[in-house]
Amino acid sequence: MEKRWVKASVCNDDTVTKITEALNIDRSLAQILVQRNICSFEEAKDFFRPDLNHLHNPFLMKDMDVAIQRIDDALASHEKILIYGDYDVDGTTSVALTFSFFSQLTENIEYYIPDRYLEGYGISTAGIDYAHKNGFTLIIALDCGIKSVDKIDYANQLGIDFIICDHHLPGAELPAAVAVLDPKREDCDYPFKELAGCGIGFKLAQAYSEKHHLPKENFLQYLDLVMISIAADIVPIVGENRILAYYGLKKLNTNPCEGLRALMEVSGKKENYTIMDVVFTLGPRINAAGRIDHAKHAVAMLLCQEDGNALEQSEIINLKNTERKAFDQDITREALALIGDSEVLINKKTTVVFNENWHKGVIGIVASRLTETYYRPTIVLTKSNGHVAGSCRSVIGFDLYEALSGCSHLLDQYGGHKFAAGLTMQEHNVDAFADKFEEIVSASITSEQLTPMIKIDAEIELSQIDGKFYRILAQMGPFGPENLAPVFVTHQVYLGKPAMTVGANHLKINIKQQNSPIFEGIAFGLAEFQNLLQPKVPFSVCYTIEENVWREKRRLQLNIKGIKVN
Repeated sequence: MEKRWVKASVCNDDTVTKITEALNIDRSLAQILVQRNICSFEEAKDFFRPDLNHLHNPFLMKDMDVAIQRIDDALASHEKILIYGDYDVDGTTSVALTFSFFSQLTENIEYYIPDRYLEGYGISTAGIDYAHKNGFTLIIALDCGIKSVDKIDYANQLGIDFIICDHHLPGAELPAAVAVLDPKREDCDYPFKELAGCGIGFKLAQAYSEKHHLPKENFLQYLDLVMISIAADIVPIVGENRILAYYGLKKLNTNPCEGLRALMEVSGKKENYTIMDVVFTLGPRINAAGRIDHAKHAVAMLLCQEDGNALEQSEIINLKNTERKAFDQDITREALALIGDSEVLINKKTTVVFNENWHKGVIGIVASRLTETYYRPTIVLTKSNGHVAGSCRSVIGFDLYEALSGCSHLLDQYGGHKFAAGLTMQEHNVDAFADKFEEIVSASITSEQLTPMIKIDAEIELSQIDGKFYRILAQMGPFGPENLAPVFVTHQVYLGKPAMTVGANHLKINIKQQNSPIFEGIAFGLAEFQNLLQPKVPFSVCYTIEENVWREKRRLQLNIKGIKVN
């Protein structure tokens, strides 16, 4: 599917000039900073030099003081504490961090991860019953719970207190927990609203450490776990998240916890991790434990203190990831065939597909794959525990959660955010839901939102790219949502030598301009352009700039996102 090339909005020239001169950098880089609302020397300094001292006071979060007091009371009276978390990467890293931190202070502590298939997402009755049966009187719930009003009422009846640490949007009513830590609460004045669930657990550990004057290392040692959650949960890498991601990456690449070190070993990539490496290498492996078997294996790996145990656990998880890939590929192939064989499905503005035999653990991945192919709001449904479960993905600029809200009368449960969500319903509602979802989306989605887009940050000449340009560019990372790697466009480029296809559908090209060096480029999924690119015929490219490290040799490479033949 051809993508639109959309240039970023024009910046104030005077502000760009001011930043260019103050920082002594290329004007195109200054333009990118201004586009990202970095408009003064001081703002640029904070951006280029993330500082842990700029983390917000955790007690600015509503209910944090209440949460810490309740934990103090539990520790003083030797109560049993249960750390409860979701089964995805954010949930398992949250549990590993919080359990590890508080187990330094008490032995009366365990962790609990719900079974994806038997209990489903969020706080479960089975989890509360487990706590009651085993004498736990305080549950700290991470990355879930903000909508579990009835479950918290049930726990209260059993004499079990809850501290909820969540980052999802609250519903109309907050659960009656002892403390509800969620920056998205309307009455919460915490300055940064986009922490991941593990980030909330980190702030809880920070608050406890600060109140009790514990060394900062007591909570900073978990920065690699926080960074993993930020990367995998696709939260904005700006503000406090960028500081946490920056130092978390540094820790991952120098002194990771034993579990992550072992996982890096078995994944085949041991060093020089970026956020995208985490997203595509470590995140899927941690997620695979809960998708294929049980997420407690991921937590066990992350808590390992010894090399041998960590390696053993990581090998188990790596094997689960291999199984996950096979399910993923098979179901994606079946789903694409289902759409391809139906003219009705092909011509819709949404994709809703259902097969009761599909593996629930991978339908989210399949939904992402289908969105890549057809680029429209997508829901993949399967049968689970007597009801239908679904995983939903959206496209840039379209609010999926709002569309689901319009179908809520057909759903048993739903939750998530603008771009990704989950749901459950009764099987007899599937067809009615598919029709209603199509109706709501069709009434509001634009043709632009249904066409994939490449957002271009700046137009440059190849001659502008040198070592200094790249070093400054690299300092704009870590890259991720709301701080994406800048995309450049260059016109009137020529082949340095004939293009060649590599792998299944990729293109390797060398490009140049008059008075520029030759740059190597890799264009993933763009092999169709091989015969269109001819010597001495100019074309345009948009791309990101990367450093390719091979056998300790470093060279700049263009990751080409789009090609247009002039």
